[in-house]
Amino acid sequence: MAQVSNFRLFFPSLSLFSPKPPTLQLRSLFTVISSSSKRRRNFPNPLHRRTTTTTTTMPTEAEVGFNKRRAEGRDKNDASRKNLHLKVRKLNPINTISYVQILGTGMDTQDTSPSVLLFFDKQRFIFNAGEGLQRFCTEHKIKLSKIDHIFLSRVCSETAGGLPGLLLTLAGMGDEGMSVNVWGPSDLKYLVDAMRSFIPNAAMVHTKSFGPNFSTDESTVLSRSKLSDPIVLIDDEVVKLSAIIVQPNCFENKPPMPSNSPAHSSEILDSPNGKRQPAGKPGDMSVVYVCELPEIKGKFDPEKAKALGLKPGPKYRELQLGNSVKSDRQNIMVHPSDVMDPSLPGPIVLLVDCPTESHLESLLAVKSLNSYCGQVDNLPEAGKSVTCVIHLSPASVVSCSNYQNWMKKFGSAQHIMAGHEKKNVEIPILKSSAKYAARLNYLCPQFFPAPGFGSLQNCSLASSEGSFSDLSEVICAENLLKFTLRPYSHLGLDRSCIPSKVVSEEIIDGLLSEIPEIVEAAEHVSQLWQQSSQRKEDLVPVFDYKMMIEEPWLCADGVPASLENIRRDDLEIVLLGTGSSQPSKYRNVTSVYINLFSKGGLLLDCGEGTLGQLKRRYGVSGADDAVRGLSCIWISHIHADHHTGLARILALRRDLLKGVPREPLLVIGPRQLKRYLDAYGRLEDLDMVFLDCKHTTAASLDSFDDGSLGTPVDDGSTLFSKGSRMQSYFKRPGSPIDKDAVSHILKKFKGVIHEAGLKSLISFPVIHCPQAFGVALQAEERSNSVGKVIPGWKIVYSGDTRPCPELVAASQDATVLIHEATFEESMIEEAIAKNHSTTNEAIEMGDAANAYRIILTHFSQRYPKIPVFDESHMHKTCVAFDMMSINIADLPVLPKVLPYLKLLFKNEMVVDESDDVVDAVASAS
Repeated sequence: MAQVSNFRLFFPSLSLFSPKPPTLQLRSLFTVISSSSKRRRNFPNPLHRRTTTTTTTMPTEAEVGFNKRRAEGRDKNDASRKNLHLKVRKLNPINTISYVQILGTGMDTQDTSPSVLLFFDKQRFIFNAGEGLQRFCTEHKIKLSKIDHIFLSRVCSETAGGLPGLLLTLAGMGDEGMSVNVWGPSDLKYLVDAMRSFIPNAAMVHTKSFGPNFSTDESTVLSRSKLSDPIVLIDDEVVKLSAIIVQPNCFENKPPMPSNSPAHSSEILDSPNGKRQPAGKPGDMSVVYVCELPEIKGKFDPEKAKALGLKPGPKYRELQLGNSVKSDRQNIMVHPSDVMDPSLPGPIVLLVDCPTESHLESLLAVKSLNSYCGQVDNLPEAGKSVTCVIHLSPASVVSCSNYQNWMKKFGSAQHIMAGHEKKNVEIPILKSSAKYAARLNYLCPQFFPAPGFGSLQNCSLASSEGSFSDLSEVICAENLLKFTLRPYSHLGLDRSCIPSKVVSEEIIDGLLSEIPEIVEAAEHVSQLWQQSSQRKEDLVPVFDYKMMIEEPWLCADGVPASLENIRRDDLEIVLLGTGSSQPSKYRNVTSVYINLFSKGGLLLDCGEGTLGQLKRRYGVSGADDAVRGLSCIWISHIHADHHTGLARILALRRDLLKGVPREPLLVIGPRQLKRYLDAYGRLEDLDMVFLDCKHTTAASLDSFDDGSLGTPVDDGSTLFSKGSRMQSYFKRPGSPIDKDAVSHILKKFKGVIHEAGLKSLISFPVIHCPQAFGVALQAEERSNSVGKVIPGWKIVYSGDTRPCPELVAASQDATVLIHEATFEESMIEEAIAKNHSTTNEAIEMGDAANAYRIILTHFSQRYPKIPVFDESHMHKTCVAFDMMSINIADLPVLPKVLPYLKLLFKNEMVVDESDDVVDAVASAS
């Protein structure tokens, strides 16, 4: 039973559009009530419109419940389970079906490595878990609960960005939770250490690393021959799976890199010579995986057995098991080879990840792979014959003549090039999302521009297509392409699962057939922009704005003064992800891109798949430009759906700006995030500098300005009562503050904000979990053509929160409030238990703060396409969708579009999309 607390907000009477924020006083704090006595607060719309007066009376009291234990980080539902269920399946040695299949994560966006599925009747292996794997599996009905092993070909954001979210989803399934075996080279331990910041240890107890290890007590590097010896990971009656380590050649003679890390709990498999050896630096190791299926025994021939004097019976079975028997009628021994057809060798699959030309030099020197080339020293049959080679190497490597000559060693093996190929950029991998986006674009192209990934005219990606004229058995990978291993009669490529290309015309034809009235709706939406382009005195208001005219912060047409003479290249708000907890087919997890055009941009939260969403919105090259131009990234709290896309963004920026003079990117977040980034930074250089959200509150910034940084300050927060445990928790220091270091970063922060054209970026505490924040962005003032000073726009983002006074105060007179609305109004008890807000509560917070526009986001995945909301309170509000792009000049039109959006989804059922979502949503935060 969740422990819940009350606080009361006292709202005195005030002018409806007073420019001064309301005084917010907390009457009683932390009055513990049982869940059985939770009451729905009576909090009517404080901006209830009246036609006869310009003022209204706020309610004198309002009760807002929240889960105190969860806010303090003591919720028993968040406690790490001691044991998660690891399924041990009964193997089927006589597999009737087996294949490898390309899971096309990142193929259209070029942002992450594709995954590969190795399928058996009773086992599933996945190689690489880049960002978007969960979403891909949901789209294509691949059940995460059926996965037994995950293997990483490298340990970096490109190959493992989806692993944290996947582990958390599995841990939340069912009553017991689930776990999975995770394998990778020895630097996997650095990723595991980093994930401990936000993932229960129980979810990672089955991580296993192999190969040379970093150590301070060894002074030499493994010889090249020992390093490249196969390491057997799995050897059972179904498959033998081995790993061969490949490192950049430039590290062969370098001294070891010391490790200051404590003992790690992930299992380390020693190298073949039994020693733990240093090997370059973390993140440089790559792996070639060798998957060998057992041979297919020949059929038993009863006629041959009969001719050799055997009677039908147990001896037939012995011969089939490989044992010799004595003939019943002749004085001879009968051997299996006498009565069995010849055995067929088992298929062998190689997965090769050679990320750089330095790795290629090492790969060419791996002698252990020669035994899989079908012949050694021109002697046929001396080695094993490889059936299929899947190349995860990039086009820049596979196009090298040395690489292609190495490929020829494998004779007639089928080569599948699964690196980033230009042709795949044109084909959306998430068809449901693409269909959804096309429909929205038809109805309202102003808020839903056409996706950017289908255009290649500015794409400079390398391609290996057409460069293998000497190799006949080479094809480019396609999404869901299969290579069948069993049954043997079907050995070879299978294209039957490859999805057809998404044709927007067909999507729209289907929409017009399904909802004929959408044609007229699209015309009406277009007319809204024609109306808004008229002169203000001719504008026909959608709502009654007479009550607003006398207010100095508003223009005569009810639009805030901050929008007077606004330019379309001033600001664009892009909702990259609008779902909560975990990605779904239609909604990715949370991220907001604030596009400041020539002045760069900011990311507010950065859930898994944020980079892929940027590329779907702006195209590959456009997203690269956006990443290069980032001013800073701001993270609200430590929950995984808000930050696990961060490392991939930072790694791409590092690569894009390699060799270019630059400053590290500023990342602002809660102090727990720094622990994660510090640990992850030992694996990959993220080229960033961190600033605690706590140092960007109004009180902390004031103390910096007046020179009192580092001394205790009253942050002015009314969120927690003085002397309460919660206030004590919020003020609890992390590590001791290095005043000089923080001062240096704050100076950088001030410069970054100024260069972005912002007057301020201020974080404020909210009620969700320990160290949870919202943020307010205020633009600089500007002058119009006659010298009139125009206030800058103000954007407020709530993060995850219950309704709270700090949010109302920070959002006062905001141009836009982006507020989480995880649950519908009927789920108020769930919202309290999880410390989230309902749709009505989010609207009420915006109304109480006099926000001009409210955008609802962060919806539970219970609502796959459109959430449940009360349309009567939506006069200044709109519901967010993934890829929704709102130009600040279009804000007056924003609420008018909502009824048409609702029409678009009139036939949709509000249901969960998959069994995995059903299991995981109930237990996710």
